[in-house]
Amino acid sequence: MSAPKKIFGIILAGGEGKRLMPLTADRAKPAVPFGGQYRLIDFAISNLINSGLRQVVVLTQYKSHSLDRHISQTWRMSALLDSYVASVPAQQRLGKRWFSGSADAILQSMNLINDEKPDIVVVIGADHVYRMDFRQMLDAHIASGAKATVAGIRQPLALASQFGVIDADAESGRIKQFLEKPTDIAGLEDSPHEVLASMGNYIFDTDALIAAVEADGESPTSGHDMGGDIVPYFVDRGEAGYYDMKQNEVPGSSPRDRSYWRDVGTIDSFFDAHRDLISTLPIFNLYNMEWPIHSQAVNSPPAKFVRDSVGRIGNAIDSIVSLGSVLSGTHLERSVVGPWTLAGGGSTITDSVVFDHVRLGQGARVHRAILDKNVVLADGATVGVDRERDLARGFTVTESGITVVGKGIFIER
Repeated sequence: MSAPKKIFGIILAGGEGKRLMPLTADRAKPAVPFGGQYRLIDFAISNLINSGLRQVVVLTQYKSHSLDRHISQTWRMSALLDSYVASVPAQQRLGKRWFSGSADAILQSMNLINDEKPDIVVVIGADHVYRMDFRQMLDAHIASGAKATVAGIRQPLALASQFGVIDADAESGRIKQFLEKPTDIAGLEDSPHEVLASMGNYIFDTDALIAAVEADGESPTSGHDMGGDIVPYFVDRGEAGYYDMKQNEVPGSSPRDRSYWRDVGTIDSFFDAHRDLISTLPIFNLYNMEWPIHSQAVNSPPAKFVRDSVGRIGNAIDSIVSLGSVLSGTHLERSVVGPWTLAGGGSTITDSVVFDHVRLGQGARVHRAILDKNVVLADGATVGVDRERDLARGFTVTESGITVVGKGIFIER
């Protein structure tokens, strides 16, 4: 019997996340809260840990304090078994410069690979919402003989221009071309209305990965990007395979949420991903205990729903409410509320995402909005009700009408 392969996990978490401003004004994109009590990074780490990986590093760079703190406080593994999830900032081992791309992040962190000496390296992004059993992709990678394997998720043909698209050869299992945001491409042979979009998840034979990023580091014309430069390197050599997420069987998944994957890189997609959580039969089910999404245990009392000071009774419909929150005579509908939110009598929250420690005064109204932490609404104040007023107050308002209020802002009536 051959010895089992040693697997090492790398999560790329250095992105700035400009399209999620103002939510990323004071934190790295992977540290953005999601689903009430989680951070985006928790989905990536949970998938690797649930898949049996026990040595995982998170490469950070941009405004990483809250991300580093969350990882250190939450992801504590057994040192006895040499297990860890470690946050690793840019080390500037190759000169006094920051990461110039995701491939450069790995090149500058090569000491981590050299120390562990793995047979295979799993490289994934830090800011997608999904469940995936990487053991199945690892088995497929080893069986294929490919040096690199790219995970693909089926997406509508009309959305091809939003993704890196895999032009797959079904017979050989290899990638014929890797196309960056193509505007004119044929659909899949077995599903002409779909394309295979890159999930930003890769598996490499270690020696091949080292050779690729070192060669990329010497190229003056490279963008030093995993998808834009490293994957095409393997494609050109005929060494890049693909893995169709349709094959992945996650324990506890249902036909409705099977193969769910969401890139939450924009305010609209971030908002829509929250909508996917709250229906009776959610498109993405947070309550699958066979494949749990782990996060920091919040030391808080339960959420509480009470009458307000004049006896008004609130209600909560199709919503998620996190620990420590107290809603007094509040009408809550189709929304996600983070920990320690306090809503005063007669307040209304509809079609919204509220982060932690938000305060709503009596009669305050929030509609189609995202409120960052520590936002305070005075009695009778509104957000998302009057677009022009929101813009005049300096709030971000998307074309679809979602108002975003940054951290710690006080909103007057």
